[in-house]
Amino acid sequence: MIFHSPFEFSYLWLPLIGFIVGLFGTMIGGGGGFFFLPVLTLLFHVPPHTAVATSLAATLPICIVGTAGHYRNGNIYPKIGLIFALAGLLGALTGAGTNNFLTSGQLKTGFGIYSILIALHIGINHRKMMKSETNGAVVPDCFGLKKTFKATFFGFLAGFITGTFGTSGTAPVLAGLFSIRIPVKLVIGTSLMIIFVNTLFALGAHFLVGEIDLTLVYFLTAGALIGAFSGPRLLAGIHLNRMEGTIRKGYALIMIGLGILMIIS
Repeated sequence: MIFHSPFEFSYLWLPLIGFIVGLFGTMIGGGGGFFFLPVLTLLFHVPPHTAVATSLAATLPICIVGTAGHYRNGNIYPKIGLIFALAGLLGALTGAGTNNFLTSGQLKTGFGIYSILIALHIGINHRKMMKSETNGAVVPDCFGLKKTFKATFFGFLAGFITGTFGTSGTAPVLAGLFSIRIPVKLVIGTSLMIIFVNTLFALGAHFLVGEIDLTLVYFLTAGALIGAFSGPRLLAGIHLNRMEGTIRKGYALIMIGLGILMIIS
């Protein structure tokens, strides 16, 4: 169901929040849904089921703009992205159906647990990579069966998370792409491409079973589009390889913090 909620003065903060999420979302490879959901539920007290569908609707424009920008800059790995996206399509439809069977409390708790688990996976995988580099191990460039399996597994998980929580599935996408060990800028651009596909299909499913508050979508999107246009341009002038470890650790810590807040709320 699509509806317009009454205007509240607190909504004037949403364009600023949208700008920040759109800017950093397109710079770290996420559409922003991971941050929209806790912001809407914790700060604006939007019912979780409405927040899920609304988050997806607000995330889609960021994904479109961000994907186009990264494609122009050559930051997308189409072969990997296609495998993730196809698996994510099935996951998104499955997640949208699962959403109907969860209570508001279960949605919050489930989101919190998922955030912490994925953050721990990112941290463990980073330690393995650092250890292999220290020992002089060389990562093969071929895209074999093992990497295909990882892309399929994390793609389905990302789609399922997108459909269930409306969070764009950034965390499992990044975890999967980092585990495949491709350059950071390709991780970021390819992630946005995957999240765009997942968000599109999950939003289509939620049109039938969810509630989308267009008032919130308008305010969030007003700022998010400006941020999404700016993100890929800023990223083009930054050398990320030296910052890769810091980016992973920072993203994991933010995920753990938001996960704990969602659980205790």
